[in-house]
Amino acid sequence: MEKMALTGVLEQDNQLLRQLLQADKSFDMVDRALEIGGRQAHMYFIDGLCKDELLQKLLQYFLDLKKEDMPEKIEQLSAQCVPYIEVSTESDPDTILYSVLAGIFLLAIDGYDQVLLLDAREYPARSVSEPEKDKTLRGSRDGFVETLIFNTALLRRRIRDPQFHVEIHQVGKTSRTDVALCYVEGRADDHFLQRIREQLDSIQVDALTMSQESLAECLFTKKWYNPFPKFKHTERPDAATAQLLEGNLVILVDNAPSALIMPTTVFDVMEEADDYYFPPITGSYLRLSRMLIAMVTYLWTPLFLLLIQNPDRIPEWLSFIELAEESHVPLILQFLILEFAIDGLRLAAVNTPNMLSTPLSVLAGIVMGEYAVESGWFNAEVLLYMAVVALASYTQPNYEMGYALKFMRMITLILTALFGGWGFTAGILILFAALLLNKSVSGNSYLYPLIPFDWQVLKRLLVRRRLWPESRER
Repeated sequence: MEKMALTGVLEQDNQLLRQLLQADKSFDMVDRALEIGGRQAHMYFIDGLCKDELLQKLLQYFLDLKKEDMPEKIEQLSAQCVPYIEVSTESDPDTILYSVLAGIFLLAIDGYDQVLLLDAREYPARSVSEPEKDKTLRGSRDGFVETLIFNTALLRRRIRDPQFHVEIHQVGKTSRTDVALCYVEGRADDHFLQRIREQLDSIQVDALTMSQESLAECLFTKKWYNPFPKFKHTERPDAATAQLLEGNLVILVDNAPSALIMPTTVFDVMEEADDYYFPPITGSYLRLSRMLIAMVTYLWTPLFLLLIQNPDRIPEWLSFIELAEESHVPLILQFLILEFAIDGLRLAAVNTPNMLSTPLSVLAGIVMGEYAVESGWFNAEVLLYMAVVALASYTQPNYEMGYALKFMRMITLILTALFGGWGFTAGILILFAALLLNKSVSGNSYLYPLIPFDWQVLKRLLVRRRLWPESRER
């Protein structure tokens, strides 16, 4: 089917534009006829996505134009008679359609076979405030928002280098979601960068319904069953900037208040901004503590279950961990019930109104604590150890990593209950296999620099060094 084109006759062009934009079926699609310089004209824009005051000033200027002021070509009109910066001319119907639906102001004038597109967009946006999840004790208090141009500006403010580039891509046949690929030329891997470009342009989906998560699943389709995260998410512009300067790629998706960082390893995922906002000794302590606590949250309950199943192996100095009372419910069931109960409390906390959160939290604590023990459902030791695991899991800055460790812990618990020491060992081997077989988006090892081993890089990841010598070398 031959694509229809603009003719320069406003009556015909207006019919084409109304057919493309379906202007008569949407109340927020504003179309208005007017006269500019003795010629008939028509404008289209989405109500709520344009700056009203700016449009009023532009219309006043256009309406004051006289017949002798109108040049022969629209390019001359754009250059000489449009007192605005972001203006372009366009004749392709598909580009015109996408531009108007994205909030750009369209002006069609009789006698011109192109239209004027003025980027006077003003998206609804919340303030640039500190993200709730990625809070730090020190550092900046700004965070990404749902408006793409604001997010790129937050990165531009921190990287004043002409080698910092932001490429725009559209993903989704229906949504045409704006996706920004950010990188610093000369630091990012060129081969990996080109591959991501091609992937973004070749994604065949109707829409990115879940924003960044939909894009992530389109970029990485292999081994979806491996729970360990393939990407690092951050809502902090300073963290995204640090990753860009280290040579990583950052992807921003319109309507998503966070950045997608790639490629990442397990050590990158477990890093936090506070590691760098404190002196090297304190930052190293925080980083190593987080890694140690992650190991503890995984091993704590399976190891306790293994020792309780084999009381003869409990050393005398650990005899206090034995159950003080008889267990009416198998320990494995107690642990699994509490694993699900903790997630249930998390979901309830998210959906509970603020005015009810405190009394319901007290009620949940009583029911899950004293009453649960007195009723015989749970042993006090099981509740204590699960409480420690639940609290310790919040030291993990990445949700996906926290749940990956949770899934591995549950698998190890079940194997330990079924096969004892052999099951405990098998659970640990499954964890290492999941980490070893998991690959980053670039295809490199997820455990680098541990596998393949690189002591210099590993030392830098485990122990934070001073930043100023590195900056001076650059």
